[in-house]
Amino acid sequence: MMFSSKFFGAVLAIASVAHAADSGCSSSSTLQIQNQGDTSSLQGCTTYTGNVQIASQTSGIITLNGVTEIDGDFVVDGATNMSSLAAPSLQTITGKFTLNNLQTLSSLSMPKLTSVGDLTFAGLPNLASLGFDGIVKQCKTLNIQNTFLSSLNGINLQTVNSVTIANNRMLQTLMFQVTSVPQSIILLANGDQFDASFPNLETASNITFRSCKSLSIPSLKNVTGNLGFYENSFATLDCANLTSVGQTLAINANPSLTEIDLPILKTIGGGFQVQNNTKLDNATFPAVQTIGGALDFYGGFNTVGLPALKDCRGGFNLQSSGSVDCTPFNNEKGPNSVIKGTFKCYNKVSNPGNAASTPSGGNGTTTKGAAALLSVPSNTMLMSMAGILAGLMIMM
Repeated sequence: MMFSSKFFGAVLAIASVAHAADSGCSSSSTLQIQNQGDTSSLQGCTTYTGNVQIASQTSGIITLNGVTEIDGDFVVDGATNMSSLAAPSLQTITGKFTLNNLQTLSSLSMPKLTSVGDLTFAGLPNLASLGFDGIVKQCKTLNIQNTFLSSLNGINLQTVNSVTIANNRMLQTLMFQVTSVPQSIILLANGDQFDASFPNLETASNITFRSCKSLSIPSLKNVTGNLGFYENSFATLDCANLTSVGQTLAINANPSLTEIDLPILKTIGGGFQVQNNTKLDNATFPAVQTIGGALDFYGGFNTVGLPALKDCRGGFNLQSSGSVDCTPFNNEKGPNSVIKGTFKCYNKVSNPGNAASTPSGGNGTTTKGAAALLSVPSNTMLMSMAGILAGLMIMM
């Protein structure tokens, strides 16, 4: 078959254009975008390999056309006059996606984005919604703080290593489908009606829930690190499937809390705190067997129950302004007993406090820990014992 020189010329021209486009789609240095004109270098790229940064002096509207993947970081930091950011075709950012300190940004549109390496949004006082119509399902680290977002519609994570959602005063709902979070979950100081739901979450390393109106974690089985509930406004804490906490479990300063349901929790590797929950009358944990650290409860309890407790390796502090019964615990203290450390149990205290406090009024007992119980006889006692032995020897 014969090919004309024109045909070969056309093929060479196409190859040349493709090579030129490909060579512009990768860079070891950061691609800086200062205005809309600078985005033209991305239009011929399906995948851009390298980091992309929108400069702080950028203003107005920026649209990244054409590119479907940024194999690197995409960072916008300090562009206080940029009002709109769009990437109509962008599906994946393999590295960091950071929007930080963008005071006038009010529109974000990335309708096909589904996967991000690390997503950090902070200091976005005019951004009310996310334009992630394709739903971001994969993210290694999610960190959203100090924004005007009223919802996280567009993010429904199925895999994530850590989650921090904090100080988003308009944010009222959050639901993620993750089953495991290897690092941490931190939710704090969001909207006053903040409703958090993790219906499938079974295990996590460290969890902090603070200032939640309602909380749903029905599948949670195991927390390998710390688990804390602070200053929430829900009435019931329900962790029906939780069996173990690797370090400290803290349930503190939840003013509306009237019921704690932890029916099969057996092991707490560190300390166990239930403190200053002003409406909580009954703190009963029917299955708890082991507390690796100290127990430190104070509040207005009338009932505290730990019927399965076999080993409390640290101190024991229970102070209540109510009529809690200390008798069951008095019978379990001592170096070879269930409660090993310093023991303090008081009821009808006027101002109950933590282990470091001294009860004011009320009825109760303080006993030093195991080490303090091992005393050395005085010289006088030793001399008396020697005299008794000498007398016995003379009589023999």
